[in-house]
Amino acid sequence: MARALWKGAISFGLVHIPVELISASLDHELDLSMLDRRDFAPIGYKRYNKTTGKEVEWDDIIKGYEYKTDEYVVLSEEDLRQANVKATQTIAIHTFVDAVEVPLTFYEHPYYLLPAKGGEKVYALLRETLRKANKVGIASVVMRTKQHLCALVCVGDAIVLNTLRYADEIRPTDDLDLPASSLKAAGITDKELKMALSLVDGMSEAWEPGQYHDSYREDVLALVKKKIKARQTKTITAPAPEPAEEHGSNVIDLVALLQQSLGKKAPAAPARKRAASPPARKPAPARRKAA
Repeated sequence: MARALWKGAISFGLVHIPVELISASLDHELDLSMLDRRDFAPIGYKRYNKTTGKEVEWDDIIKGYEYKTDEYVVLSEEDLRQANVKATQTIAIHTFVDAVEVPLTFYEHPYYLLPAKGGEKVYALLRETLRKANKVGIASVVMRTKQHLCALVCVGDAIVLNTLRYADEIRPTDDLDLPASSLKAAGITDKELKMALSLVDGMSEAWEPGQYHDSYREDVLALVKKKIKARQTKTITAPAPEPAEEHGSNVIDLVALLQQSLGKKAPAAPARKRAASPPARKPAPARRKAA
């Protein structure tokens, strides 16, 4: 089982739930090393004293706050804890809000909350309350010298703590060049919207996260194997030339694209009617000769 990153208690009203915090995400990023392109030797980093230039061991490193240039207040782990003991040991729930009210842009990193010994029943009570009410708990917690805003969410049988960004950490959209919010101002017709809704409906299915995976990572690892097999481990591939820029019309036939996406053929352009030719004049009747 994963090691707990934080231990404390959830607090709301007079209720305290002892819990442990573990990360809910797994990192599968490609572990690429930095190399010197001249001899392909790995590049390393050193922690060094900026005054003496000598390397510093981890055991000799402490933390400090620079209150003026080159002047520091030393802060030990105990100092950071004593600054606010309750805040460092408690997930304090401030309020409960509807789950849909928290925009996705605020969510940052998920953690699982596990009940500590003796807290199983109260943990289950909070979980089921969140589930039945369809609410999330908005709380604060201190981790790694920073106070985080967070949301407690019921996910299956677990309570998930999602750290949230503060409002002033979200870039406002006022200065972004976005299309107008009304259909008419954005140039969207009712027909286009109806077809787009049909496309979304046809592509809708139950959420099955297991069917998605990092195919790019697999492609890179396949390329690694290919270069090893071809004995090209030291070959630096040159950048491909940029494709020629197309100078065509930027007008998009959105209806045609939607129809193709729906598996329909775009309607052929209606044939232009030929101008009606004037009716042929009847020959004048021959005059009868006088007897």
